Amino acid sequence: MFTHIMVGSNDIARSQKFYNATFQALDIPPSEIHENGRLSYAHHGVRFMVTKPLDGQPATHANGGTISFAAPSPAHAAAWYKAGVENGGTAIENPPGIRQTPIGPLYLAYLRDPDGNKLCVACKMPENI
Repeated sequence: MFTHIMVGSNDIARSQKFYNATFQALDIPPSEIHENGRLSYAHHGVRFMVTKPLDGQPATHANGGTISFAAPSPAHAAAWYKAGVENGGTAIENPPGIRQTPIGPLYLAYLRDPDGNKLCVACKMPENI
Protein backbone atom coordinates (compact mmCIF):
# COMPACT_ATOMS: atom_id res chain seq x y z
CA MET A 1 0.00 0.00 0.00
CA PHE A 2 2.90 2.37 0.60
CA THR A 3 6.51 2.67 -0.47
CA HIS A 4 7.88 4.52 2.54
CA ILE A 5 7.11 6.53 5.64
CA MET A 6 9.27 9.49 6.59
CA VAL A 7 9.32 11.38 9.88
CA GLY A 8 11.17 14.53 10.76
CA SER A 9 13.84 14.85 13.41
CA ASN A 10 15.67 17.76 14.96
CA ASP A 11 18.63 15.53 15.91
CA ILE A 12 19.48 12.75 13.44
CA ALA A 13 22.18 11.19 15.64
CA ARG A 14 19.71 10.93 18.56
CA SER A 15 17.13 9.40 16.22
CA GLN A 16 19.70 6.95 14.90
CA LYS A 17 20.40 5.69 18.42
CA PHE A 18 16.67 5.27 19.13
CA TYR A 19 15.65 3.66 15.83
CA ASN A 20 18.72 1.41 15.52
CA ALA A 21 17.94 0.02 18.99
CA THR A 22 14.19 -0.42 18.49
CA PHE A 23 14.52 -1.89 15.00
CA GLN A 24 17.23 -4.30 16.16
CA ALA A 25 14.56 -5.79 18.45
CA LEU A 26 12.46 -6.45 15.30
CA ASP A 27 15.41 -7.94 13.34
CA ILE A 28 15.67 -4.89 11.06
CA PRO A 29 19.24 -3.87 10.17
CA PRO A 30 20.61 -0.58 11.55
CA SER A 31 21.04 2.54 9.43
CA GLU A 32 24.03 4.75 9.01
CA ILE A 33 23.50 8.47 8.53
CA HIS A 34 23.55 8.76 4.73
CA GLU A 35 25.39 11.53 2.88
CA ASN A 36 22.04 13.34 2.46
CA GLY A 37 21.71 13.43 6.28
CA ARG A 38 18.88 10.89 6.43
CA LEU A 39 18.37 7.52 8.05
CA SER A 40 16.80 4.79 5.93
CA TYR A 41 15.61 1.41 7.20
CA ALA A 42 14.47 -1.25 4.70
CA HIS A 43 12.32 -4.27 5.51
CA HIS A 44 10.13 -6.44 3.28
CA GLY A 45 10.30 -4.01 0.37
CA VAL A 46 9.30 -0.84 2.24
CA ARG A 47 11.32 1.91 3.88
CA PHE A 48 11.08 3.94 7.05
CA MET A 49 13.13 7.12 6.84
CA VAL A 50 14.11 9.93 9.21
CA THR A 51 15.21 13.36 8.00
CA LYS A 52 15.58 16.95 9.04
CA PRO A 53 12.74 18.92 7.40
CA LEU A 54 13.74 20.15 3.96
CA ASP A 55 12.14 23.56 4.57
CA GLY A 56 14.62 24.28 7.39
CA GLN A 57 11.85 24.59 10.00
CA PRO A 58 11.83 22.50 13.22
CA ALA A 59 10.45 18.96 12.98
CA THR A 60 7.12 18.45 14.74
CA HIS A 61 5.04 15.32 15.28
CA ALA A 62 1.60 14.68 13.83
CA ASN A 63 -1.19 15.19 16.36
CA GLY A 64 -3.43 12.14 16.01
CA GLY A 65 -0.97 10.24 13.82
CA THR A 66 0.49 6.86 14.72
CA ILE A 67 3.01 4.73 12.85
CA SER A 68 2.74 1.02 13.66
CA PHE A 69 5.41 -1.61 13.03
CA ALA A 70 4.72 -5.35 12.82
CA ALA A 71 6.43 -7.65 15.31
CA PRO A 72 6.75 -11.40 14.69
CA SER A 73 6.04 -12.23 18.35
CA PRO A 74 5.10 -10.62 21.67
CA ALA A 75 8.72 -11.15 22.78
CA HIS A 76 9.95 -9.06 19.84
CA ALA A 77 7.38 -6.38 20.68
CA ALA A 78 8.46 -6.31 24.33
CA ALA A 79 12.12 -6.05 23.26
CA TRP A 80 11.21 -3.16 20.90
CA TYR A 81 9.47 -1.33 23.75
CA LYS A 82 12.34 -1.91 26.20
CA ALA A 83 14.93 -0.75 23.64
CA GLY A 84 12.87 2.35 22.92
CA VAL A 85 12.53 3.40 26.55
CA GLU A 86 16.25 2.76 27.12
CA ASN A 87 17.21 4.88 24.09
CA GLY A 88 15.28 8.10 24.53
CA GLY A 89 11.69 7.03 23.86
CA THR A 90 8.78 7.89 26.14
CA ALA A 91 6.25 5.31 27.28
CA ILE A 92 2.68 6.37 26.50
CA GLU A 93 -0.85 4.97 26.75
CA ASN A 94 -1.47 1.65 28.51
CA PRO A 95 1.45 -0.64 29.36
CA PRO A 96 2.39 -3.13 26.63
CA GLY A 97 0.08 -6.13 26.46
CA ILE A 98 -2.77 -7.91 24.75
CA ARG A 99 -5.77 -5.84 23.73
CA GLN A 100 -8.99 -6.95 22.11
CA THR A 101 -9.51 -5.12 18.81
CA PRO A 102 -12.03 -5.29 15.96
CA ILE A 103 -9.55 -7.50 14.06
CA GLY A 104 -8.95 -9.82 17.03
CA PRO A 105 -6.45 -9.83 19.89
CA LEU A 106 -3.22 -7.92 19.35
CA TYR A 107 -0.16 -7.48 21.52
CA LEU A 108 0.43 -3.71 21.41
CA ALA A 109 3.04 -1.34 22.81
CA TYR A 110 3.20 2.44 22.29
CA LEU A 111 6.07 4.93 22.53
CA ARG A 112 6.93 8.43 21.42
CA ASP A 113 10.30 8.71 19.72
CA PRO A 114 12.74 11.41 20.91
CA ASP A 115 11.08 13.94 18.55
CA GLY A 116 7.55 13.13 19.75
CA ASN A 117 6.36 10.92 16.88
CA LYS A 118 3.82 8.37 18.13
CA LEU A 119 4.90 4.80 17.40
CA CYS A 120 3.30 1.43 17.98
CA VAL A 121 4.42 -2.16 17.60
CA ALA A 122 1.76 -4.81 17.01
CA CYS A 123 1.68 -8.58 16.98
CA LYS A 124 -1.43 -10.56 16.00
CA MET A 125 -2.33 -13.10 18.67
CA PRO A 126 -4.21 -16.37 18.27
CA GLU A 127 -7.98 -15.95 18.52
CA ASN A 128 -8.26 -18.41 21.43
CA ILE A 129 -6.27 -16.56 24.08
